[in-house]
Amino acid sequence: MNQNKEVLNSILKTSQMGQTGIRAVQKYAVKAGLKEELSTQLKEYHNIETEAQELATQRGIILEDLHPVTKAMSASWAKMNLKMGSVDSKIAAMMINGNTRGMVKGLKNAHKYRKQDQTVSKLGERLLKTEESNIKQMQGYL
Repeated sequence: MNQNKEVLNSILKTSQMGQTGIRAVQKYAVKAGLKEELSTQLKEYHNIETEAQELATQRGIILEDLHPVTKAMSASWAKMNLKMGSVDSKIAAMMINGNTRGMVKGLKNAHKYRKQDQTVSKLGERLLKTEESNIKQMQGYL
């Protein structure tokens, strides 16, 4: 049960951080294609967050949301980094970096917590595949 909580907390915070990061840069995107990709990714992160919350509720687990200070810092950091140069390229690089951090965290959890239930494990795998796909989508905007 404790492993499920740890993994679901990680999935929840990663999906919330993904949404926070996208919202922080979305308004700065120039190319229509990038705007669409970010919108699609935002929805996918939202769906994963919702599913993590539902799985936790079904298991009687209370999850911890991403800290509000982390959200605020993300928005400030994005604004500062997008001041000069090719904005779309910087957004893509920031998204790739964020997705890479999410993948590392997810892979560490997969190796550390091998005994969570299969539904939780599948959601973790889905998040990893989402992060991998997001990286590929952003590469064209570098």
